[in-house]
Parts: sequence; C-alpha cells; structure tokens
Amino acid sequence: MGLFSFLSQEIAIDLGTANTIIIHNDKVVVDEPSIVALDRRTDKLIAIGERARQMHGKTHDNIYTIRPLRDGVIADFNAAEQMIRGMIKMINTKQRWFTPSLTMVICIPSGSTEVEIRAVRDSAEHAGGREVYMIYEPMAAALGIGLDVEAPQGSMVVDIGGGTTEIAVISLGGIVTNKSIRIAGDDLTADIVEYMRRQHNIKVGERTAEQIKIHVGSALPELENPPTDYIVQGPNQMTALPIEVPVSYQEISHCLEKSISKIETAILSALEQTPPELYADIVNGGIYLAGGGALLRGLDKRLTDKINIPFHIAEAPLHAVARGTGIALKNRHKFSFLKR
Repeated sequence: MGLFSFLSQEIAIDLGTANTIIIHNDKVVVDEPSIVALDRRTDKLIAIGERARQMHGKTHDNIYTIRPLRDGVIADFNAAEQMIRGMIKMINTKQRWFTPSLTMVICIPSGSTEVEIRAVRDSAEHAGGREVYMIYEPMAAALGIGLDVEAPQGSMVVDIGGGTTEIAVISLGGIVTNKSIRIAGDDLTADIVEYMRRQHNIKVGERTAEQIKIHVGSALPELENPPTDYIVQGPNQMTALPIEVPVSYQEISHCLEKSISKIETAILSALEQTPPELYADIVNGGIYLAGGGALLRGLDKRLTDKINIPFHIAEAPLHAVARGTGIALKNRHKFSFLKR
C-alpha cells in the first residue's frame, strides 16, 4: 500500500470564485486567491494565486490577470485549467520528477447546469485528475460545519461565497430544497466601488473595495462594538487629484442594503419551499452561515431578527466548504450524493 499511496494522490478542491483551497491528508495545503496572470502573447502562465493578485490592476500591455471563475462557474476554460494545474503543482514540489495520478473531489454550486459541471470536470481531468468526483457546495459546507447530513433531520445551510450564495435544506444525505443566487461577496465589493464613486467622487479598484469591506463592512447600521473608520486614498473623479476619505461602517451598511435584502429574500424563498416537518427541525436547530460572507459584521444578528430563526456562524467559515470536501473525499465510497 505504501508504494501505491505514493503513486496516487487524493486531494479535495474547493474551487471558489474568490479563493481556491486544496486539502491533502486532512490539511489545507493550498489557500490562494483564484486568479492567474498570463502572458498576452503566448498565454503562458506567469503567476498564480497571491502573486497574481498583487499584479491585479497593475499590469502593462503584455501581462493580463484573469479570474477564471465568475459567479461560481468557469468563465475562462484555459485559465481555469492552468490555475488548477498550477495549484496542484504547489503540493507536488517535493516530487518534481514524477506526477502521481490524482483522485479529486471538487465542489460546485448547487445551481450548476450540466454544461457548467462538464467544464469543471474537463478542467480537472486536463489538470491530471484520474478519478473526479463532484459535491454540491451547500452539502460540502454542511459536512464541514459538522452536521450529520445523513440523519433524517432537516438542517439548513447558507453559504455566502465570492460568486454565489448557496442556500440548501439537507436531510437523509440529499438536498431537499435549494436556492443558488448570484449575489455574493463580489457583488458587495462592486456595490462599494459604485458607492465610493457616487458618494465620495473617488475612484477605487476591486482590491481597495475588498479592503473596505473587510475593515468596515457591516450588515447593520448600529453595531455593539463598531470598527474605526477606514481611510481610503485615491484620485478625485473630477480633478484626478489625490484625496483621502474616511469611510464609516454605517455608510457601508447603507450601501450593502440592497444586496443583503436579496440574500434575505432568497433565504425566505427556500424556507417557503421546505416541507413542514423539516421546517420544524430548522426552527429548533437554527440555520448555519458559512463562506466569506458569514464574516460580515452583524449579518447573523440581522438575519436572526428578520427571519426569527437563530443563525449560527460556522467556525472558520472560509474553510467550511473545503473541510467538507475533504470529509467527502475520505468517505467517497460511502456517500451516495457524490457525482461521478
């Protein structure tokens, strides 16, 4: 078995719009932004992950950066394949002379069409996957949170990622009702870019907007322990002269209002379709929040007040889906809900 396990490697991949996480032997071995930098003339890979993110928005004519996934699905096939291959290489640096055959479990949004699922599978196979299994994101999140997905009991998971928000009620190892909406972290970032332009006359890029979201992002206009204002520097739209603007969490909660309301509506709509017996289980057990969006200040309180069901934030919400994908990999012969 020793030699055989050396010849074949098992990895779990959480292929996210914002970050890609790879788990190998129960450990997170790669956790990088889902972005690649390519040479415009040859389409060869220049940088990947964090190094490519540092180039984002700062490139010249011969280099371009691209995020291969949009709204949770592959938008650029070539870039996605190069990214998966490059990230797998990050694990295999110790065994350069030899590429083992790979067994992979990859998670996909629950609203994926057959074509989108096919694209993920093809990319994974081209990147060296011999056996490729798929798992739906909310199912992976539920496993990562530690819920017993095979019990005859309803549990509800809301996974707010970069490209999609996945809402699902899970019971008996299957998804009973699900809703996948394309309003998530990226949209909140875009809201902030737009708000800064309109309200403060200042141009900010995606990275700065992301920083604003992390430092002063909030779902409520009143927080118990509020963060201090975040100072944003950038060019004035009219004069192109540099300006500094302090941004408060109240402003950001106001500018994210529309997108968060859409997420609330989607959660209510998923609850509406839930069978009454499972609904009772959810009211008793609460609803679990995972994904980067779960870190938005005050979101759990706002949802709890609005929907009257307690919301719990998963521990390490950013890694919940990846952890669950890792658990699915270990039990792939036992779980019937994995797609081949």
